[in-house]
Amino acid sequence: MENERDEANFASLEARCKSNTHRLDRLEERQDNMEKLVATVEVLATKQDSVESDVREIKADVKALTSQPGKRWEALVAAAMSALVGGLIAYLLCSAGLK
Repeated sequence: MENERDEANFASLEARCKSNTHRLDRLEERQDNMEKLVATVEVLATKQDSVESDVREIKADVKALTSQPGKRWEALVAAAMSALVGGLIAYLLCSAGLK
């Protein structure tokens, strides 16, 4: 009787050990997957920083390119205004008798 009870306890312990071994194996696999995920996230973060700096450079270049026509137009208007004012002053001086 006692021998049967010991065998039952041993069988129960053996089943529990197998179950725990299986659970530990699954846990190790999940831990390995988690470590791979962390490594992947680190790589993505590095790439995101690189992309972010590239986007900043592109935005600065686009702003510079879009502001050029405006600068050219302003320079053209300034030159025209200077010519008009210079011509008006020359006309007034000639009208006043200065040659």
